[in-house]
Amino acid sequence: MARISVVAPQILRTPSERLPIEAFGHKLIVHGNVQNAIESILNDPPECLLIQKGLQDGIDKTVITALKEDLKLSFLPIILAVQEKDIMSGIDFSRYPVDEIVCINAHPEEILTRIELSLSRSHRVADNNPLTGLPGNTSILKTIQGYIEQETERAVCYVDIDNFKPLNDKYGFSRGDEVIRMTARVIVNVVSEEAKSEGFVGHVGGDDFVFSVPVPAAESICKRILESFDALITLFLNPDDAERGYFESVDRQGRPQRFPLTSLSIAVVPCTKGRFNHYGEVSLVAAQLKKKVKAIEGSSYFIDRREDAEKA
Repeated sequence: MARISVVAPQILRTPSERLPIEAFGHKLIVHGNVQNAIESILNDPPECLLIQKGLQDGIDKTVITALKEDLKLSFLPIILAVQEKDIMSGIDFSRYPVDEIVCINAHPEEILTRIELSLSRSHRVADNNPLTGLPGNTSILKTIQGYIEQETERAVCYVDIDNFKPLNDKYGFSRGDEVIRMTARVIVNVVSEEAKSEGFVGHVGGDDFVFSVPVPAAESICKRILESFDALITLFLNPDDAERGYFESVDRQGRPQRFPLTSLSIAVVPCTKGRFNHYGEVSLVAAQLKKKVKAIEGSSYFIDRREDAEKA
């Protein structure tokens, strides 16, 4: 069913306590060491994390905050195991951004119910793309609308993989999926390093992505993404195609045709205070920019600077 990471020294300590949960089909991964738990979660994310409040040196808060700020793991359901006194005195959920709580001395059956509730809730609200695991359309639209309503200035960047169909046609869908996953990793890695918690990455579907970063950082981030993509895409091409510099294929009428090699286009829309009232307006500007950037040969980006010109 689901893999549950457990970082809670005072809960589910014996096989008999774990039995009701594992009998339901879940696999419990019980960690005695927090550092090992973190490495395991980052390398092979589980479907849920059960972590105890009050671990040494406040490491529980550090781990929870880090996971919620990680672009790849922010949707991981986290259950906080607490003492009864914590429930009575209240918990500051701004410091503990978790999805569910359970008492440390709760019966295993209740813990199972909390796990099931968290998993069910995450399945209802998550719209993650199954290929990349990134947030999908609903999350993307909510994020952009949130910037507008809260007057948070961000550069909203729309990414297309150019000449993706010729690659798919020649090498097959499996290779195409590998290129999509590679593109997702490149965007996430660069945005995570450069923008950290101020960044967002979503997967619209197919070969279309959206990411957002602080406006001043947009240009350098676009450059890094394009450089990384261009360096890696050759690994997915046959040597003869890479050396030739184009794909040889046929059009729908069966006539020989040449297609440029796969590249990346990024259309950047600065979402500044008072510029937009609705996310649809951002998408409309992005559609206009996409035509411009796709007309440029090779991997490229185009930033909408019309607002700057109007202010000048």
